[in-house]
Amino acid sequence: MPVAAFVRAMLALVGAAVLLLAQPARADTRIENVNGLTVAADGSIQRFVAILIGTDGKVKATYRRGERLPRLRGTRIDGGGRTMIPGMIDSHVHVMGIGFGALTLDLSSTSSLEEALQAIRTFAAENPDRPWILGRGWNQERWKLGRFPTAADLDSVVSDRPVWLERVDGHAGWANSVAMRVAGVDARAADPAGGRIERTASGAPSGVFVDSAADLVGRAVPQPRAVERDAALREAQELLHAFGITAVADMGTTLEDWQAFRRAGDAGWLTLRIMAYAAGVEAMDQIAGPGPTPWLYWDRLRLNGVKLYLDGALGSRGAWLKQPYADDPANRGLRLLDDTRLRNLMSRAAMGQFQVAVHAIGDAADAEILAAVHELAGTYTGDRRWRVEHAQVIDPADLSLFGAHGIIASMQPVHQTSDRLMAEARLGPARLRGAYAWRSVAENGARLAFGSDAPVESPAPFAGFAAAISRVDAAGQPAGGWMPEEAVTPAQAFAAFTAGGAYAGFAEGRFGRLVPGEWADFILIDRDPLTTPAARLREAVVHETWVAGYPVYRRGS
Repeated sequence: MPVAAFVRAMLALVGAAVLLLAQPARADTRIENVNGLTVAADGSIQRFVAILIGTDGKVKATYRRGERLPRLRGTRIDGGGRTMIPGMIDSHVHVMGIGFGALTLDLSSTSSLEEALQAIRTFAAENPDRPWILGRGWNQERWKLGRFPTAADLDSVVSDRPVWLERVDGHAGWANSVAMRVAGVDARAADPAGGRIERTASGAPSGVFVDSAADLVGRAVPQPRAVERDAALREAQELLHAFGITAVADMGTTLEDWQAFRRAGDAGWLTLRIMAYAAGVEAMDQIAGPGPTPWLYWDRLRLNGVKLYLDGALGSRGAWLKQPYADDPANRGLRLLDDTRLRNLMSRAAMGQFQVAVHAIGDAADAEILAAVHELAGTYTGDRRWRVEHAQVIDPADLSLFGAHGIIASMQPVHQTSDRLMAEARLGPARLRGAYAWRSVAENGARLAFGSDAPVESPAPFAGFAAAISRVDAAGQPAGGWMPEEAVTPAQAFAAFTAGGAYAGFAEGRFGRLVPGEWADFILIDRDPLTTPAARLREAVVHETWVAGYPVYRRGS
């Protein structure tokens, strides 16, 4: 279906829901017979059996077992004994990437180069009118290829138009020969600062462009139209609600993304709460001007701050390490910002009271951002909540620094289960002790906020929850858990996916906990996440997702 027709059809389907969300409820709503869980102000777990939602969409009261329920003039709903928890908050996603991933070619499930090439061939044949074949999700590590794929590989299946495919982590792109020719990239192209062009033995670009080098080809790709962006946002919102996610931190919001969010809010169909972090200080200035925006659309959208990149990703050997890669002794990764530039950008944001979130994966990158925060915290005082995004590989000597200056550790448990074997190869056994070290980071005083990095990983929150408490993957490997001492407790994981995510985005008191005065954002699921074994928690079924006291997703509906 053409994108424009798809958008028109979806608008018709959700018209009634939009009208419902735009109008106040006629009476209070009480949902009874639930196994309710939330995070109390002191961080403990509070249980309840019924919740009262006011006409404004906010929680009026919760009732514990044994408490008498007062007379109700309103709507009574039987929760059927299901577990009610706050809507899950994913503290690191790329909203439009999720949506466009659903509308373009997805290679994330392919297990070999041959399977990927067949998927590309099929997609191109089914979409003969697309001027470019675009997609993402390839992973040479999962394919066990032992090398990066090449333009020649792509040319064997599509040679009549450009092909551009992002790696699963978003830190490399794969082009065919037509795409490189259209972009004007040949053997004379130099590696840009913070990037690397993979080359053939003769020095010509081989087809893969790492980190900032990806812009050499990416800038030639036609930009999506507004109608296509709206379709992508709708796809992402529906997918996230189906997983039980009611709020996200969007990392790397462009001006065009922000305009799509605003169009959805203006039209009344934005139901996902988006805490946005601009894609660099220029986008930050364009979107918000002198300071963070106010909360818009009943606390559904705010530009909180800025996202900066300090290094690349481990899978493409772009993560900046203190010592060379164990499987590439001549390489320490890519440093994307020098120390002066990093501090200047952080200062520029901090002067405007913007929250700073810095992507740091390698141990050298983590050490650098921790040092920068320590230097700047004396100048930019107050509640800053400096965010370190990913913090995947940390020198144990630097762990104690996470407890200073109110640092938020925004981490993604599913990365550990996906990266385990690759991380062992990249780092070697001597440097694994600080890898994906959630418990150590928390014990050193940092606040945890968990997420998925979707579309790099699936946004399924209970897969991340299970990984956080077990350190094993969906197949139960490795037995006993990978470095199991770094697992967190179920209560810690629960808080990191709910109240911790709200706190990380300056949203506490608005959503994230089912307590009086906060928005009634919650989900009804088929099991208790605090008592269910990790292996079964992955299979949790989300029956309903509610935002501001209204259902935005019902399973099977």
